Amino acid sequence: MAAFYIAPLAIGPDEVKDCICSSREEQANADFYCKTCLKLYCGKCIQLHDKWFKKHSSYGRNDMKEWPVSKQVEEFLLKCQAHKDDKIEMLCDDHSQLCCTKCAFNDH
Repeated sequence: MAAFYIAPLAIGPDEVKDCICSSREEQANADFYCKTCLKLYCGKCIQLHDKWFKKHSSYGRNDMKEWPVSKQVEEFLLKCQAHKDDKIEMLCDDHSQLCCTKCAFNDH
């Protein structure tokens, strides 16, 4: 199982850390993701990681499309706006709209 955290975490009144390094005991912003290890790393830890694992693929914040999406964000994105308990499962070709089965039956 992956050992990382990507949900927003309030640290203080002015600071929010969105991704936490998997390797450090004290909290540090993660700036890199290793697709092979399935872990997030801060700038300090990625240097050691890259020395030990030269063939691993790590991605910085400029390549966030390669980073995993947190489970909470994924669940939020897949929820139907009209029916909060249902997941989006269909695409209405006529309306070019994503919808759950209830919406598809009632509106599409």
